[in-house]
Amino acid sequence: MVAVLVRQDPLLVVLLGPTASGKTALSLALAERFNGEIVSCDSVAVYRGMEIGTAKPSLAERARVPHHLIDIYSPDEHSTAGDYARRARQAIRDIVSRDRLPIVTGGTGLYLRALLQGLFAGPQRSQEIRTRLERSHTRHTAGWLHRVLVRLDPASAARIHANDIPKLIRAIEVSLAARRPMSEAWKEGREPLRGFRILRIGLDPPRHALYQRINDRAAQMISDGLIEETRALIEKYGESPRAFDSLGYRQARAVLRGQISLQTAIAAAQQGHRNYAKRQLTWFRREPDVNWLKGFGDEAGITGDTAKLIEEKLKSE
Repeated sequence: MVAVLVRQDPLLVVLLGPTASGKTALSLALAERFNGEIVSCDSVAVYRGMEIGTAKPSLAERARVPHHLIDIYSPDEHSTAGDYARRARQAIRDIVSRDRLPIVTGGTGLYLRALLQGLFAGPQRSQEIRTRLERSHTRHTAGWLHRVLVRLDPASAARIHANDIPKLIRAIEVSLAARRPMSEAWKEGREPLRGFRILRIGLDPPRHALYQRINDRAAQMISDGLIEETRALIEKYGESPRAFDSLGYRQARAVLRGQISLQTAIAAAQQGHRNYAKRQLTWFRREPDVNWLKGFGDEAGITGDTAKLIEEKLKSE
């Protein structure tokens, strides 16, 4: 008999974890070791000109290893998880066609879900519904939109923060247009990513040390010129882009408006990033088959542990 060798699907590495956990450093080390290219999974890093507040890989780091899905939109353009998934899937296929290892790196849970599991083909955006919801939000007390979503779709309300107005509006909009909870509609019509063996690697550093890093990073962003960067962006694009409501930029805008002091802005950004890290970890705990590593991605020894996982998978191809 003639033995028939069946080649396995190519490997896709997914590196996930909370903000400031060292994903960039680890992804660079792995990409250089395994002939890889990095696909960013960050809902704000997709915007050009938003450098300091996004903690994007530096230009020097991007020169070391090819990066994808960074700086692909102007801040006044609208980016969605569905748009990201389509672009990311194409980037991954292109990387594999060059016989290189795709490494998806980032902390935006919804974008990662869209990439790996697909999103349902939800109703198109209704400007009429959105305008009504935005006006109602302005008219009512804080938390009103979240209370509306609790009545319409308790499952979605449980995972969307009460202050995340864009996501609340979209969830209510979909529930009203589809005439059923968005969480139910999500279960239908998904097209998961196929043709790859997915290796999920998660970073889970000690909470106290992570929060200290987050505090230091938020303060450093201000020192590095986040206020000035935000001012330049507003002068170029105006106040309306939704991207400017992301963490760091939101506080910088408040400083520029004279609403809060610089020290208050730093404290608010630190708290916001710490809360975001909690939500990221909660989200990623629901990801299947994650190989969790205790520590930061740029710590000595972590790369070796992670490299072993990848080497074992590559040997089986």
